[in-house]
Amino acid sequence: MSSDSEDRVSELRELFFQSAQELLQALNEQGLGLEGNPGDGEAVRSIRRTVHTLKGDAAACGFRELSDLAHELEDVLAPETAAANGGLAEVVLSAADMFDAMLAAYRAGLAPPNGDPLRSMIWKTAQQASAPGAAGELKPRFAWNEYEQLSMAEAAGRGLRVYSLALALAPDCPMRAAGLELLKKVLQEAGTVLATAPEESSWPTADKLEFALATERDQQWLGAKCRIPGVVAQVAVEKFHADAPEMEIPAPQPPAATIPDATHGGNGHDAAPARAASVSAGENVLRVEADRVDNLLDLVGELVIAKSMLHQTLNEFGRRFPKDPLRTKFADAMAFQSQVLNALQRSAMKIRMVPVEQLFRRFPRLVRDVSKLCGKEAGLEISGQETDLDKGLLDALAEPLAHLVRNAIDHGIESAAERRAAGKPEQGTVRLNACHQGNQVVIEVSDDGRGIDAAELLAKAAARGVISGEQAATMSESEALELMYQPGFSTAGQLTQISGRGMGMDVVRSAVQKLKGSVTVETAPGHGTRFRLRLPLTLAIIRAMLFRVGERLYAVPLDSVLEITRAKEADIHRVENREVLQVRHEVLTLVRLSRMGPAAAETAGGRLFALIIGGGERKFGLVVDKLVGEEELVIKPLDENVVASELVSGASILGDGAVALILNVAEVVRQFAGSQLSCAGLPPPARQAAVEAQA
Repeated sequence: MSSDSEDRVSELRELFFQSAQELLQALNEQGLGLEGNPGDGEAVRSIRRTVHTLKGDAAACGFRELSDLAHELEDVLAPETAAANGGLAEVVLSAADMFDAMLAAYRAGLAPPNGDPLRSMIWKTAQQASAPGAAGELKPRFAWNEYEQLSMAEAAGRGLRVYSLALALAPDCPMRAAGLELLKKVLQEAGTVLATAPEESSWPTADKLEFALATERDQQWLGAKCRIPGVVAQVAVEKFHADAPEMEIPAPQPPAATIPDATHGGNGHDAAPARAASVSAGENVLRVEADRVDNLLDLVGELVIAKSMLHQTLNEFGRRFPKDPLRTKFADAMAFQSQVLNALQRSAMKIRMVPVEQLFRRFPRLVRDVSKLCGKEAGLEISGQETDLDKGLLDALAEPLAHLVRNAIDHGIESAAERRAAGKPEQGTVRLNACHQGNQVVIEVSDDGRGIDAAELLAKAAARGVISGEQAATMSESEALELMYQPGFSTAGQLTQISGRGMGMDVVRSAVQKLKGSVTVETAPGHGTRFRLRLPLTLAIIRAMLFRVGERLYAVPLDSVLEITRAKEADIHRVENREVLQVRHEVLTLVRLSRMGPAAAETAGGRLFALIIGGGERKFGLVVDKLVGEEELVIKPLDENVVASELVSGASILGDGAVALILNVAEVVRQFAGSQLSCAGLPPPARQAAVEAQA
């Protein structure tokens, strides 16, 4: 195979992998829909179209194992199969899992997993569908292939009536050969036979015959005409509806676009699957690789830095030549350039913004599977799915959210018996919600289960040596809830497929903090739990507050700054080896970056600035030496060898070439403002304020 052909095959397969993931997601959703409404013929037809598309695209890419397995599944996907077998949905969902495993193997260049377990399920389904019903009713399949359907569609296009016809032959017909000849003559008189199942050579031993027939007669006439006494016991007639996805006409391709079967050296699928390479003509959508979008955002970020440099230069020019007429022209040109650049930046950012629905739609299947594993009844409610979020954040949130949803069912939702005893509906509810709050996205995972018992957390933590008994006796409820985030800590009583492995909330918090976000929890025993994740809209460009501590320049996201206050050193008190400051009716922990943590008060007198920073549900004061101002910053990741502290999440280059370190607010909160303070040691007014703040 030439290098050019290999490149085309590689490109085609990459497009197939992208479209196949969408098809599998659709297959999961359709399988869940069929499970909720067994026997829904339209749902089965939708599933069959999806499987048919996946089969054709896989075959064209040379993935023969997946294509063959999809073909076998397609053969049993008929409305009457769903009516005869309530477990068809389970087969579809199992097929989605198998296809996903096969795709992962193909992408990694490995041999696909054995599909025999799925084949066994398909065979059993086919056997149940073909078995006679309790009343011996006729159960047609009408599993016409694409070429037969194409003939039917063409006949319908000529104005003929096209029907699928099923005939159950009388088992006690004395002269079957003569009866079948009579039936053949009746069908020839009725119209044109477009397809037959089984083949005519198998008619003498068949119990049921199916035909696709084009005719000018109506449905009632055809049914009555084919009901031949002593030969045909039952008749089923169904009008044919043209179904475009199952009747594709491969568009002629130029020789250079021909993709041979890389596995079998050619299989008749010479045309590339247009569906995998492009979207339908009715959609104005263009697929773009994420790397290209990232490169575009990097270039926009460099333009933002260049804009800042020009502003610095313009300001210096104005100071040197305040009356020069060119100054006004430069300022006008800069204002126009800033407007265009801001519009370009917003447009570039929107390219990476996708609705959170793309993430949420994975969870109905997860809730269904985990509920079955736990032997519980749980449903999923979703809201705010239209909320936009950066694609990079969306992908990174998949596993943390999946863990929270699994926990909600395993630990939160009670069994049906417990819920009945508590006066709750037998089916528990897990809720996913997303919304925008300022420059942040808030994602909530909540349930209406038993809630989290702080006393139980303390007892298990003490029993496992995470804390001492003395510590457990003095810890508050909020401090007890923080124990969930201890590495390796689990409240599960026994090891299961879901719980007890110690890969718990610490992993969730770490993943969210890497995204410069935070996790908080609210719980009410007996009523449920809500986890709230707060994340920036994007990780690329932020509006920040710049300040200096000593000779270093720092920045914090502007949406984290609640207010700026000034205070005297005399207003600072020490409680439990921490510096605190009373701001109106609140007592806040102070953090001094000059010493990377709270310590003794400054000996020097005078006044100081304090930035009041909000991290999730908590606040703290950040002591700074000098405020520089607000600026739009392009975040650059830092190598761990350059800055080892977790308190810094990145850096940015300013217009004058200075480097500003961007603080990781969530980590600062965790290390220095994470727990409540005792009021002992505060002067009376501050002590009273602390009591009111903690009440």
